[in-house]
Amino acid sequence: MKVRIEIDKTLVEDEVIIQCRQLNDPIQNIQRFIVREDSSPECMMLKKGMTHYYIPLKDILFFETSEREIKAHTAESIFMTDLRLYELEDFLPGYFLRISKSTIININHVYSVTKNLTASSVVEFNSTHKKVYVSRHYYKALANRLEEKWKKR
Repeated sequence: MKVRIEIDKTLVEDEVIIQCRQLNDPIQNIQRFIVREDSSPECMMLKKGMTHYYIPLKDILFFETSEREIKAHTAESIFMTDLRLYELEDFLPGYFLRISKSTIININHVYSVTKNLTASSVVEFNSTHKKVYVSRHYYKALANRLEEKWKKR
């Protein structure tokens, strides 16, 4: 697959064109990724008690299911959302990744991943004591995404 970027300063709006021999799963995944990234919100309404907060997505470390509730963790606080994890997966931008049946993380905040061959591996975040566990089933996807992220820098 070839990738080409053309810069045209006369364009009024950015446009992405995908040319392919046939529509297949990888092409559809690319299209979905681009659409999701372009339409991703910058903030999310979350609750704590009776108060609604508008939290920037970039500040959220992870979402987790706990006692039939979905909690959104920032470095300093914990909020609640009414969305289910599968709804969050569709809603969130590409820098969020599911790492277990009960957890979605923001890969931009990952500080370390301690691999455990016989059980869940531990993910730690920048500037906080909070940590989550990545199941063996999701570990490879996390490792690949983190590698991609660091190659881009």
